[in-house]
Amino acid sequence: MAEQELPVLERNRCNCAALRKASRHMTLFYDAALEPSGLRSTQYAMLTEIHRRGDAAPAIGDLAGALVMDQSTIGQNLRPLQRDGLVTLERDEADRRSRLVKLTRAGRSRLADARPLWLAAQEKFENGFGKRAAAELRNLLAGIAGDPSLVPERAELHHQKA
Repeated sequence: MAEQELPVLERNRCNCAALRKASRHMTLFYDAALEPSGLRSTQYAMLTEIHRRGDAAPAIGDLAGALVMDQSTIGQNLRPLQRDGLVTLERDEADRRSRLVKLTRAGRSRLADARPLWLAAQEKFENGFGKRAAAELRNLLAGIAGDPSLVPERAELHHQKA
């Protein structure tokens, strides 16, 4: 049976594809909202996670776990932030193999400048989608992101650090 002949429910049945489509759509939405700050949504999330930890600078592995990303992706996303002076990477004195990610004064300033843009995007989404529905969606997605049974065996140790 050709794709166009499939019932709508069958065409939209793949959970992974549906989540990826929604994720790409939301990324475009937040990237556009954050554009005046010079940050992309992934960078904003990274800076927010680093800032949330205060003086306890996270190791790259811990940051990867918290954001459910692999370390190489974190490294690629940190490069422009480091180049722009928003973060620094320093050796962890307790574990010389590990590098700690620290937010600079410029990073805190850029994050503060971007926050109203992010808040406006949040409000726009919640007003259109519904505040209760948005909260329920976040809870559902957090459940998916935190479900160890969905993580491939080779990634379980990385995922459990979060």
